[in-house]
Amino acid sequence: MSTETPLLAVRDVSYRLAEKDLLAPLSFTLQAQEFAWLAGPSGSGKTTLMKIIASLLSPSAGSVRFRGDDIASLPPERYRRQVSYCFQTPQLFGETVYDNLAFPWQIRQQQPDREALLADLARLNLPPELLEKAIGGLSGGERQRVALLRNLQFPPALLLLDEVTSALDADNKTLVKQLIQQTAQRHAMSVLWISHDAQEIGDGARVISLSPGMEAA
Repeated sequence: MSTETPLLAVRDVSYRLAEKDLLAPLSFTLQAQEFAWLAGPSGSGKTTLMKIIASLLSPSAGSVRFRGDDIASLPPERYRRQVSYCFQTPQLFGETVYDNLAFPWQIRQQQPDREALLADLARLNLPPELLEKAIGGLSGGERQRVALLRNLQFPPALLLLDEVTSALDADNKTLVKQLIQQTAQRHAMSVLWISHDAQEIGDGARVISLSPGMEAA
């Protein structure tokens, strides 16, 4: 059995709010460079778990460790550069698509590579003129792809995805999945992805199932 410290270790994590259990106790580990899907019925706490792993919520019980350290003890800014969360409802800001894609560069005090940003748009079937488009004029599918591209400007060690293709057609879902898989391979990135689309998950993939009180597969 491997004694290597996992990238992520979720131990007996649960979440309770207003005397209601939103996430039953759950344990699992995720290794570096591992790709896994998070599954479970509606209301089983998948999004709650993602927010706990992203350090946006504190668990009612249990712990989450990243590379052996309890995430509660890690500086939030440093942790969130290593663990990136894409919401199902994209969280965009600023006035334009460029504002969003340039932001990861700017906070690192680097000049955005405009040609690279245009190439990123093209990889997800988005036209070059979208770069200067106002956020308010984007469709749901465009917003999802822009948010994903923003999170991949500097690929994290762990990418958390919450149904990020729900507004996309089959062809664009395929493009997104290919981009994520290629980025994961190129940058040794781990991925934890919520999806209800069995076709998107595919055969042979690791699936972590939210079953109350059970050790995840």
